[in-house]
Amino acid sequence: MTKRYWLILISFIIMQLATSVTAALLVFFGFSGTFDELIGTTVLITFTLGFFVILFLTLKTEPDLEFSRDKASGSETVLWSILGIFMAFGAQILANFINIYVLGIEPGSENTQDIVGWANAVPLMMIVVAIFVPIMEEIVFRMVIFGSLFKRYGFWIAALLSGLIFAVVHMDFKNLIVYLAMGIVFAFLYVKTKRIIVPIMAHVGINSFVMIVQVVFGEDIQRLIDEMDNIQAIIGGLFL
Repeated sequence: MTKRYWLILISFIIMQLATSVTAALLVFFGFSGTFDELIGTTVLITFTLGFFVILFLTLKTEPDLEFSRDKASGSETVLWSILGIFMAFGAQILANFINIYVLGIEPGSENTQDIVGWANAVPLMMIVVAIFVPIMEEIVFRMVIFGSLFKRYGFWIAALLSGLIFAVVHMDFKNLIVYLAMGIVFAFLYVKTKRIIVPIMAHVGINSFVMIVQVVFGEDIQRLIDEMDNIQAIIGGLFL
């Protein structure tokens, strides 16, 4: 791993650890919002700063020779970016199927629900979750970690190890298989196209979809579900 890669990795770790410091400073200087507003503001500040640091380091990094040859063309990059979104969704569905019907794990993610709550409290955090986080995670987990392991161990070991680290960092162990499956898909997209922008776009697509469905239209969707439940209850009562 190059010196610049180490700097990117260390910056990402510092960013994760700095959230508690940022929250403490906000409270010290008189932040008076709710808990969700405090966490949302903390994530917004810390991850935005971390994003620009990591982006700066990445732009200053010499491209890895392993991923500098036979890059996908512009049209192939667009095509695989779009396909990548559907592949990531497919991996999620398959992993959730295994969780529910093989492992007996209830569907849902506390990690996602927490993030949705913070984004509802601090709407600007949606930009961090939908754009900044996917870019940082693909740089760290695919370009740096997977890319370094790939040269030594090949695709599957590198994809599994980097995907496992990706899953553990999210601290959502109930859905570890889901994160692992997505990590493998993103690694495949990186190797297939030799362009980090492809897994970035696929990851941005997934996160943006979650933010749009659960934050922007979350209340409308819940209202629709409640209305459908009421209609179903009424219809069911007619036949009792």
